[in-house]
Amino acid sequence: MSIKRILILLLAIVGTSVAQAEDGKFTIAVIPDTQYYTDYRHQTEEGFPFDARELFFDQMRYIAENAESHGGDIAFATALGDVWQHASQRMTPEYAAQGYKHIQTYLTSLPQIHPDSRVLTVEMPTARRGYEMIAGKLPFSVVPGNHDYDSNWADSRWPEGQGGLPNGMLAYGGLKNWTSIFGADTPFFRKKSWYVASYNGGADSAQLFDAGGYRFLHIGFEMAPSDAVLKWAEGVIKRYPGLPTIVSTHSFLNRAGERRENPAVDFKAVNPVHNNPQDVWDKFLSQNDQIFLMLSGHQYGQAHRVDLNRFGHKVYQVLSDYQGRRQSFVTAAPARANERETIGDGWMRLMQFDLSGPKASVQVKTISTYYKSTASKLPTYSAFYKEKEKPTATDEEFIASDEFALDLDDFHARFAPARSARGDGRK
Repeated sequence: MSIKRILILLLAIVGTSVAQAEDGKFTIAVIPDTQYYTDYRHQTEEGFPFDARELFFDQMRYIAENAESHGGDIAFATALGDVWQHASQRMTPEYAAQGYKHIQTYLTSLPQIHPDSRVLTVEMPTARRGYEMIAGKLPFSVVPGNHDYDSNWADSRWPEGQGGLPNGMLAYGGLKNWTSIFGADTPFFRKKSWYVASYNGGADSAQLFDAGGYRFLHIGFEMAPSDAVLKWAEGVIKRYPGLPTIVSTHSFLNRAGERRENPAVDFKAVNPVHNNPQDVWDKFLSQNDQIFLMLSGHQYGQAHRVDLNRFGHKVYQVLSDYQGRRQSFVTAAPARANERETIGDGWMRLMQFDLSGPKASVQVKTISTYYKSTASKLPTYSAFYKEKEKPTATDEEFIASDEFALDLDDFHARFAPARSARGDGRK
């Protein structure tokens, strides 16, 4: 490539960045649970009617092609966990040494729960390939979900049918698989100026990004973070005081908009060192005034709520999880429609910020790279998904749960614009 061509491209990128900073508009891409796309069982080599990994690659390709660095408006991407499907072993030795015991239950017999070594040879390489599509194009975060842990088992203290748990209690341990792909010292994040802090090898991490004339701090938590993790995050906030801060974790809201765990996947019940969602709110989110947005997946469906922190400012909490959607499978293999396979149908979230003018806002859009449409523009959207997700809602109410506005009416009063917008996260 000639020097002249390089200069033209650089000027185009810089010009785009400056224009977006001046108009105060940008987008954050939110990637919900991708486990059914990367699942080795959902590829043609295993007899599946299509390669589900291609739906995942389409999502990542969309983000890459619409990144600010490529002339689009996506400034940051955050993935909410459950990147792949399977554990690689039933129980890691350190948990067995602590006295944990596994019992066979209905849940641990399911093919999507039972450990399989093909997570190492198929699913994790697929995940790496997907994130290589956006690497170098924009800052991003990935947090671990329960399916991303090395091992899973059914805790013998919670047998099926007792304690209000008809299917028992699942437990998870070990993040060596996770940190081998997304750890702080992996090529995705090592020496990246925007990747500013990590804990537990990168299971918890922090990033900076500039967008809309502001510098943002993002913190990603492992599932059910301990007090030690929360203390680490407090330290990160103190290092970057006053920055508007977004937090992502795998599990926080349920489909009813409550801060509750799935009863069968309760890390705190298994080990009280963990904090449940309400603990995270009480101990951390509500106590740090620069946090204004919390994002989560894990519990299939969509919900959002807003609460005031102890300073009287709004904290928006948003659940996005589409892993239970399966119309792509039904369309590809109608004769197998009675099977319980789910995919996700390529749905993800775009959070379109508008910080121009006196009143800031975020327009939340739900898009499918498979259908090449948003929720509101797909005529069959309610027919496809409403019965399973929100059966009592009207079609209009159902679509409104996936496309809505967050009114950031106290944003400008809380946060000062960045002094510069370098685009690389450095001061």
